[in-house]
Amino acid sequence: MDIDYGKCWDTSKSLGVVYGDLSISPLYVYKSTFAEDIHHSETNEEIFGVLSFVFWTLTLVPLFKYVFIVLRADDNGEGGTFALYSLICRHAKVSLLPNRQVADEALSTYKLEHPPEMKNSSKLKLLLEKHKSLHTALLILVLLGTCMVIGDGLLTPAISVFSAVSGLELSMSREHHQYAVIPITCFILICLFALQHYGTHRVGFCFAPIVMTWLLCISALGLYNIIHWNPQVYKALSPYYMVKFLKKTRKGGWMSLGGILLCITGSEAMFADLGHFSYTAIQIAFTFLVYPALILAYMGQAAFLSKHHHTIHKIGFYVSVPDVVRWPVLVIAILASVVGSQAIISGTFSIINQSQSLGCFPRVKVVHTNAKIHGQIYIPEINWILMILCVAVTIGFRDTKHMGNASGLAVMAVMLVTTCLTSLVIILCWNKPPILALGFLLVFGSIELLYFSASVIKFLEGAWLPILLALFLVTVMFVWHYATVKKYEYDLHNKVSLEWLLALGPSLGITRVPGIGLVFTDLTSGIPANFSRFVTNLPAYHRILVFVCVKSVPVPFVPPAERYLVGRVGPAAHRSYRCIVRYGYRDVHQDVDSFESELVSRLADFIRYDWYKAHGIMETCNEDDCSRSGASSGECRLTVIGTLDLSCAPAFEVEETMQPASVSVGFPTVESVTDVIEMQAVERRVRFAIDDESEVDSRDVMDCQLQGELEDLYTAQQAGTAFVLGHSHVKAKQGSSVLKRLAINYGYNFLRRNCRGADVSLKVPPASLLEVGMVYIV
Repeated sequence: MDIDYGKCWDTSKSLGVVYGDLSISPLYVYKSTFAEDIHHSETNEEIFGVLSFVFWTLTLVPLFKYVFIVLRADDNGEGGTFALYSLICRHAKVSLLPNRQVADEALSTYKLEHPPEMKNSSKLKLLLEKHKSLHTALLILVLLGTCMVIGDGLLTPAISVFSAVSGLELSMSREHHQYAVIPITCFILICLFALQHYGTHRVGFCFAPIVMTWLLCISALGLYNIIHWNPQVYKALSPYYMVKFLKKTRKGGWMSLGGILLCITGSEAMFADLGHFSYTAIQIAFTFLVYPALILAYMGQAAFLSKHHHTIHKIGFYVSVPDVVRWPVLVIAILASVVGSQAIISGTFSIINQSQSLGCFPRVKVVHTNAKIHGQIYIPEINWILMILCVAVTIGFRDTKHMGNASGLAVMAVMLVTTCLTSLVIILCWNKPPILALGFLLVFGSIELLYFSASVIKFLEGAWLPILLALFLVTVMFVWHYATVKKYEYDLHNKVSLEWLLALGPSLGITRVPGIGLVFTDLTSGIPANFSRFVTNLPAYHRILVFVCVKSVPVPFVPPAERYLVGRVGPAAHRSYRCIVRYGYRDVHQDVDSFESELVSRLADFIRYDWYKAHGIMETCNEDDCSRSGASSGECRLTVIGTLDLSCAPAFEVEETMQPASVSVGFPTVESVTDVIEMQAVERRVRFAIDDESEVDSRDVMDCQLQGELEDLYTAQQAGTAFVLGHSHVKAKQGSSVLKRLAINYGYNFLRRNCRGADVSLKVPPASLLEVGMVYIV
């Protein structure tokens, strides 16, 4: 799959993706705010107070917090909850991901804000690293934010499309309106979700024009209403009106904040979709286009309502739209709501894919709808579940008030999680004084807690939905992650020694059959127990044996040239290898055909490299790695194999350095690392320079041993490849607590039986699959 690893979407489509959700909030903010808790009076204190709250909320949260602070906390250009968690895990040892390696820290995308020798170990960092319970608490916080994003993906399409379609109430009788809005909304939502599998690249070109037209439309309407109805409305931007509003409305005013906070719905999308757009572009577009358009829209509605205290219809967006342009505005609003809904649906797919990559979500099928543009994905199971729940919410709630209460709680929960994680980033990653992080947490956290409290108080009026959904999803994700880690620990303690593998032979009735055997395991060293079980039941294995570990690392992307770590298992004559394939949490996993051919190519490169090194042509290291690592003999060195051409002998220079090894003159990285978790080792920089004038024929340099090993590899490839995967059943060990038995014996095994298998996620053809049954007692 030829994937563009630059920005995921071109800039002509990103305006719709990033701002689609935020730009449609004027459709329902005033309607939700004045639904029940407060009422519009002749004094205009309520409407001016709400306008003041909207203005300062938009200014402080999306503009100051996100555009000028949070967007800087990117992870190699990526944003979102997992980007912040990834940054924290790289600067402090708080990750719960298994099979970590020193080699991962040498990735070019594994950049730190400060080099290791310049980092000061803060008290907070030491505290976080010391207590394992804090690692778990941090993960649960991240999972909670993730679940609220998923909840937002369920609620935003419902409230957006419903609010847009509700404009029909001004053009028909109340009786007809009740029977028209719900069916039309459900029809639009069903069509939206049904078209997801085609991908957005076919219609993405119209996203930006639709959102741009909508922003210009609400700006023009706002200016018209300000000039025509109340040019003095700008005075309501003063904070004085907020105080006056709360003094008059008291508890009702506080509860109405649950509707006001909807004006910042979609702010998190600016950060989450940072990979689709550059930081500067988002900053400029929001500051000079989106922000002024939204302020004008809210001021215009307030100006109209300040002169209309007894409107025939309920307070809403469409009452301030002149009759002449009401139908065109209705059409543009519906289109804008669809674009905004599409943006949050795509974001939901993306964050579930990230959760799955980091072992925090049951395996689901991920379909890449565009072979050239990275980031456009579709998850069938999630799509249909979202559609059913979205239609159910629309039919069940039937009004903006309950949908707004539910959506507001989800939005504020995500923002609170982002505020907490960004505070940690300020200290751990940016090395700023703790007082700055505390100030950031207190200022923005207090604002968000105020709005969050106003949402929670409406638990029985719709806010129960995101809370219930979050509790369910957090439980599912944590149980899956917990069981995954326990399975890894079981494999780690029950792995077989290398000596056992080398002892297998004809004397024990074991035969080698033609072909390549790919044994998938989570282990980065040692022989997995599922392979010993396989050989015990079927006394034969393939002529070329490769132990493959497909693992995720806490970076968004792993460059293709640094993806494969390859090494030998045993002597060269045994024809056994280990290959660790590393992916970032936003990487596209290869299909099986390209993976198989590329794996063979990397093995061939490694064989040449290892042969050159063994014969003194490439002496990249003088130390005995086995003695440094304490690993078993014959399996002590893994090498990053890129697209380096090793068909001829290179000249070289060697120099010791503490920096990650690299190759000059455009070659991919080549380094030697020890396969031990968290072990410090001296690495060497290797520079290769191909001598164009060399008249030495590569065939004369290669000896029979190298030729024979390569011929064995290519012959085995022609004979076919078998994929050996473990088919696991996990049981809690005797004496475990009731909670653990429920989580493992029932929860995890139910999820495992009803989600995609490892063979589906790895895209293994059924004809080449060999499954080995394993019972894990954890």
